[in-house]
Amino acid sequence: MSTGGRPQAPRGLPDWMDSAEEMHPSDIADLVAAIESEEQQLEVLRTLPTELASDTLAEMEEYEDRAELLSSLDAKRGTALLQDLPDDDAADLLGEMEPDDRDRMLAALPTEEAVEIRDLLRYGEETAGGLMTTALVSVTAESCAADAIAEIRRQGREVEDFYTVFVVDERSRLEGTVPISDLILADPGAPVAALVQPAAAVVHPDTDQEEVGRVMGRYNLVSVPVVGAGGVLLGRITFDDVIDVIEAETTEDILKLAGVSEEEELKAGWLESVRSRLPWLTLNLVTAALAAAVILSQEELISAAPFLAFLMPVIAALGGNTGTQALAVTIRRIAIGDRVRPGHFHAVRKEVAVGLLNGFVLGALFALGAFLWEGEMMLGVVVLLAMWSNIIVAGFAGAMIPTVLNRLGVDPAVASSVFVHTLTDLVGFVMVLTLARALLL
Repeated sequence: MSTGGRPQAPRGLPDWMDSAEEMHPSDIADLVAAIESEEQQLEVLRTLPTELASDTLAEMEEYEDRAELLSSLDAKRGTALLQDLPDDDAADLLGEMEPDDRDRMLAALPTEEAVEIRDLLRYGEETAGGLMTTALVSVTAESCAADAIAEIRRQGREVEDFYTVFVVDERSRLEGTVPISDLILADPGAPVAALVQPAAAVVHPDTDQEEVGRVMGRYNLVSVPVVGAGGVLLGRITFDDVIDVIEAETTEDILKLAGVSEEEELKAGWLESVRSRLPWLTLNLVTAALAAAVILSQEELISAAPFLAFLMPVIAALGGNTGTQALAVTIRRIAIGDRVRPGHFHAVRKEVAVGLLNGFVLGALFALGAFLWEGEMMLGVVVLLAMWSNIIVAGFAGAMIPTVLNRLGVDPAVASSVFVHTLTDLVGFVMVLTLARALLL
């Protein structure tokens, strides 16, 4: 018996399927990922309209097993979803599949589409070639404004969300761009060559995706052309793809800075998290034990002046926090492309200068507290000098270590933290103990 109104979702499917066609694919992707049963996820993808189902797959994250879902669909449905996607999104999905599943899907696609996707799959996943789409709107410099507008209408029916009209020569070499408004306002017979504007920036297929993001952010571009050998226009990268890249790269850097491997996803299981984090924690155990060994070697001195046991962790902690601040600022500077110039370690000098002032102020405050507590003037001097020197060293190390690692081709986000914290602990302990032996005993 009909209940009237909107059709109800088939039995066994979530209630939200009743209004799925009114929802954004990104929201549906979150709901599909939240379903625990893979069979029910597949049934949702089979039931949704083709366009909505394909957009939902594209919006899902890689760690949400979207490629596995696609490969589990029958060839006819899977091919239909792929055909409805832009070629760059289809290439991303196929690139996440096992080789056998990928070949099966490609074989089911029309030859022309399969060739386009295979061409995109040749490029590295984290390069401009891996991000670009070959679907674009271009006109020749030799055409007139009227012919160019007609060509834009023809190509625009096949291209989703084009923001820029590229101008090429007879060999498909990029000459620049032309605003649609200029074409509309120009005389019908005006040559396109007279309206061309140089491209603000171009990237090559092997350009790293982080560099693509920096280029588009620097020049405020909604799309950037990808050119190959001889300046031939290969494709374009749009801002929505770059937003995803920036989010992924920032997440990766944050995880690395915390000593978490990039192989660990945010939704990884507990066993994967243990395997990812344990090596870094083991290294941290070794370096912490090294710093603690300095205290153990001065057991007699600490027994003679027990107040030192209170001073050392405080001074080491302030040094560690200072080093972390300098480290975060420097790694961020490197990440956004503001690298210090060779021979001009501006970031290092800046952090040393900050450490000089902050170290003196914090050291003086802590020294005053130590003097008032213990009533020993020389103890205040020990505290002031130890705190001051450790914070200066922390600022220097927090800026210098990632800078040097970056110059050596080592990812500074992965390795810097362990070195900086070990150094500040060692310097803090050694300075307190050395000064105390010289001034208090």
